[in-house]
Amino acid sequence: MTESSPIATGALAARGLALLSGLGLAEGTLLGGLLELLDRLDLAVAVKDLSSGQYRHVTARMAALFGASPQQLVGSTDAQWLEPAQWPPLRTAEQAAAAMPHGALTEHRLDLAGQRREFSVARIGLPSPDAGAPRLVCCLWQELTEQRARDARLQQALVQIEQQQQAAEQVRREAYDQALRDGVTGLYQPAHFEDQLRREVDLSSREHREFALVSIALDPPAEQVAALGPAAHTRILEALGRLLRGNTRAMDASCRIDDCRFAVLLSGVGLATAHSRMEGLRRQCATQIVVLDGQNIGFTVSMGVASFPHTAHSQEALLQAADAALAEARKRGGNHVTLASIRFEP
Repeated sequence: MTESSPIATGALAARGLALLSGLGLAEGTLLGGLLELLDRLDLAVAVKDLSSGQYRHVTARMAALFGASPQQLVGSTDAQWLEPAQWPPLRTAEQAAAAMPHGALTEHRLDLAGQRREFSVARIGLPSPDAGAPRLVCCLWQELTEQRARDARLQQALVQIEQQQQAAEQVRREAYDQALRDGVTGLYQPAHFEDQLRREVDLSSREHREFALVSIALDPPAEQVAALGPAAHTRILEALGRLLRGNTRAMDASCRIDDCRFAVLLSGVGLATAHSRMEGLRRQCATQIVVLDGQNIGFTVSMGVASFPHTAHSQEALLQAADAALAEARKRGGNHVTLASIRFEP
């Protein structure tokens, strides 16, 4: 795989001569110092013939990449050291870099001694003495294998940390949710429901808007259902919990008060709308199929609907109004929704 981007070098020959003249150095002195610095930086250097692809000069570090000595590598080509599919991209990159006035920077992945290794290679054509087209290309190799491996390990560690944090947050949320909700029905516990109701009363009082409160009770079970014992009752509670959760919005709240009593807070809903919604829920309960041991153990509920502020002007009065309406529904034989009386004040 090869990726390319330009690198700026300027007029190489002119700059080199100007630098030598300005420093008063011989060519060999500057070149030797640069090669020593490159070696200390773990960079491998090679000069190759563009026409033949042969190595004309290599550093010991460059030869070591191929498991060879500099004497073995000089005069050979990449085709003698690499698999047939690996060396052509190197030749292509060399030819392309020599044709660019500023050289090129490419990346290569090579299989060397049975190991996949990654390199960044900077290449630039070297000007001919007669100012003609470059006949040589200088290559500077930097190995990226370990850096990429560290980056991959770091990325994996970050992913694991993120997953652990998400798992811990999920556990925290579940523990918090379990403290708020009944384990059988999935509905809110009474203490949390009372907090919700208190906030709704305060909000409605300040913003002059209405909401509804519904008291719900399971009707006495049929004899055959009662004979099935606690397992049947638990199955009915689970079914009613699902129906209440499915028929309320995110801003509403449903609560299990005790073994057979429930309450629903319908935010921003008036008495007529609340009655319509609860009538629909009552019908769903009456037709819900609940199976235990191959038997359908259906159930029904009675409901009392009150609203704030039409049927009550305080939280306590609202609860009493909803309970009174529920009592009236049960007097009518159950499986009924009753509205609380609206108070008319002079």
